Amino acid sequence: MMPFRIVRHLLTGLLLACLVASVHADGLPAAFIDALKQAGIPLDHVAVVVQPLDAAAPVLSHNAEAALNPASVMKLATSFAALNQLGPGYAWSTDVWADGVIANGVLSGDLVIKGHGDPTLTLERIWLLQRELRARGVRHIHGNLVLDLSHFELPAIDPGAFDDEPLALYNAAPGPLVANFNATTLRLKPDGEQVLIVPDIALPGVTLTSRLVLTDGVECNGWKDALTPAIPDPERLELVVSGPYPRGCGEQAWALNLFEPAATFDFIFRGLWAESGGTLTGATLPGMAPGTEPLLKFASKPLTDALIRLNKHSNNLMTRNLFLTLGAERYGAPATLEKGAQAVREILAQRGVPTRKLVLENGSGLSRIERISADALNQLLRAAYNSPLHAEFQSALPIAASDGTLKRRFNGSAFSGSAHLKTGSLRGVSALAGYVYTLNGQRVSFVMLVNHANARRSEAAQRALLEWVHTMPHGLQPVVDRSTPQGGKNRIAEEEEGAR
Repeated sequence: MMPFRIVRHLLTGLLLACLVASVHADGLPAAFIDALKQAGIPLDHVAVVVQPLDAAAPVLSHNAEAALNPASVMKLATSFAALNQLGPGYAWSTDVWADGVIANGVLSGDLVIKGHGDPTLTLERIWLLQRELRARGVRHIHGNLVLDLSHFELPAIDPGAFDDEPLALYNAAPGPLVANFNATTLRLKPDGEQVLIVPDIALPGVTLTSRLVLTDGVECNGWKDALTPAIPDPERLELVVSGPYPRGCGEQAWALNLFEPAATFDFIFRGLWAESGGTLTGATLPGMAPGTEPLLKFASKPLTDALIRLNKHSNNLMTRNLFLTLGAERYGAPATLEKGAQAVREILAQRGVPTRKLVLENGSGLSRIERISADALNQLLRAAYNSPLHAEFQSALPIAASDGTLKRRFNGSAFSGSAHLKTGSLRGVSALAGYVYTLNGQRVSFVMLVNHANARRSEAAQRALLEWVHTMPHGLQPVVDRSTPQGGKNRIAEEEEGAR
């Protein structure tokens, strides 16, 4: 019987031989190529870069220079730029002034609030802000609520312009005062043979009309997809919800992007203030903050906390606010999209990330025009890995089959729990980029971008490539990129332009 050491050596050699043999002539694993063929995705619509972080060159490189749409993987660029410019402990401030006299718990005058783009003002955080306000003697406001929105300067934004889904939460517009990710939460409650719609926070002046039909179904999967929310008349504040609602769903919460950010902030601020016993007698008005020191400067949680939620759950609104914040912090207020794009571009270039093919619109990937190459993403990942802030950067990424947008993906795979990857998905786009830990402990930078009508069918190919990377031993030689991205890139661009 051969000693265990010799057997292990033979098995390792066999594994290496099999892996090398499984690599296609152009450097891509055969299982990966077969999965793409099964999905009907041509190779010239795919870009791949795989590089061990301790290696000088990639072991896989295909279409690496092609400028492709990365969808939400673009959030990596905004996040890396933010960590470098703002620092992990950066906090946004929401400032509050009492423009009048405070006596016996009553503010005789206006309450003025100026936002600086804090994307983390959840219901709980606004409640804490109000608690601090009450601690400063304000319990009743005999005046107006004045909102200073001057920190951002944005063009008019149509939330339905991207995909004709204006009420979808992922289409929420950025703003200097954003409450609860601009989500209005509704409770759907079966009551007899009807379904009631009850808001979590009071919505004075808003009519909620239920045309939901209660069915006897017991299965509740996909209930949201069957509902149609609509605002028939933009001049009237009325939401009409129609569609079937299975009785087996019971009570469900449903978050929608119903109003502009300032209006949502107004509803939520007033609702929580009233729930705590406060009164606010005046109207809500736009205005400018006084030049005096504010009564309250309410700080957000640190940037690192925001990046975790932003990346693990791929929050577009948070990213868009962060993108604008970068511009304002680097070039001064008011924040603009142009300043944000220039800030990200300059910071990446300073860190050695190529930006020649980088196209930025809002920094979140919710865009049909944003572009980046797989090579640039690989260089970004490597720059982040070699940065003192790598731990903060990587910890914000979803973990395969564990949490965030990857919680239900790649379950049962060999690399479950061993890959930190940012996901990206749009119509015609599927993307992954991040870090993979191999079986032998090697850490690898991984980028895969697909721009094709069948992109949503690429998960099997993603899994095949990740499995190959996870089991990859040391010693594979770098592979020269033999792809010809120019033709593929042009076809991709044509399909993207014709897709809408």
